Amino acid sequence: MAELATIARPYAEALFKASQADLEGAAAWLEPLAAIAGDPQLLQLAGNPNVRPQQLVDVITGVVNQPLPAAAMNFLRAVIENDRLSALPEIAHQFRALKNARSGSSDAVVYSAFPLDAGALDAVAPALEKRFSRKLNLTVQEDPSLIGGIRVVVGDEVLDTSVKARLEQMKVALTA
Repeated sequence: MAELATIARPYAEALFKASQADLEGAAAWLEPLAAIAGDPQLLQLAGNPNVRPQQLVDVITGVVNQPLPAAAMNFLRAVIENDRLSALPEIAHQFRALKNARSGSSDAVVYSAFPLDAGALDAVAPALEKRFSRKLNLTVQEDPSLIGGIRVVVGDEVLDTSVKARLEQMKVALTA
């Protein structure tokens, strides 16, 4: 997907520069737009030559469950008019990377066998930040196959303290 990344880069950089005063606010409206733009049915609609750009804007704004600021509407119109709607998820990814680089943080996904409440996540966050030596933006995903414990993915680094990983280590040790 190098081509998609190349297409998305100027949009992400322009949005990053234009949003310097409120990066969190821009991220708050960009993420839902990217999620909507990743829908295959919407992309099929966007590919229909009979659908005008304003109709597509109206459909997307109707699906978003929050009011969009003027900057978001202008950005969405620019992306649609330039036929770059399919690149919107990648634009959001690159924007998030630029925002994280500026703040010195990283996105991290915590996989857990069971739902984690905010208190449990807040308790483990300082240890994870110390382990990975940076501020982490944590999101949680449930993965029942882990049996217990957690698995943390930060970029290409993985910390796996799950029961499943320990059982695999025991299996390797016993069969060696």
